[in-house]
Amino acid sequence: MPTIDRQDPKFLLIGEILRPHGVRGELRMRVLSDQPDRLSELDAVYLGKTPNDESLERRALDGLRFNKEYALLRLEGCRSRNDAELLRDAKVMISMDQAAPLDDGEYYLFQLLGMKVLTEDFEVGTVKDVLQTGANDVYIVDSDDHGEVLIPAHAETILSIDFEAGVITMALPEGLLPTE
Repeated sequence: MPTIDRQDPKFLLIGEILRPHGVRGELRMRVLSDQPDRLSELDAVYLGKTPNDESLERRALDGLRFNKEYALLRLEGCRSRNDAELLRDAKVMISMDQAAPLDDGEYYLFQLLGMKVLTEDFEVGTVKDVLQTGANDVYIVDSDDHGEVLIPAHAETILSIDFEAGVITMALPEGLLPTE
């Protein structure tokens, strides 16, 4: 099977600005990182709409603290509530070279995008997105035969992931695909 050529992003999404926090330019961020404790090690972040956004803006991180499950950020040039309001809904990213090294068997979700999903009997389709539900991830798969298919991803359904070949082999739950 040929290797799939996917362009990896240059930046990794770690959060999303929700709203201003207070009147001094602090920002409330939804943390989208599995390792929130590493955020305090950062010197700067990048703001934009997507990890492949050509117009990302680098901002020095002047301070970070946690409030419940949210991070409160102080960024360079953001000193008032009005400044903070302009950053509402921005995505917060780091460069891939700042990302934590992965342990064996670990991968970033973006690495699954574009991979073919197979069962032991047939090809289902291609991963177009990954939905994080809390209980387990759900692969959103584009299928020529079945349209958009939502496949739960956990130890019972994922048989193997071959990044070299760009293939995920899965055991689909009974009744997931319509029968003809």
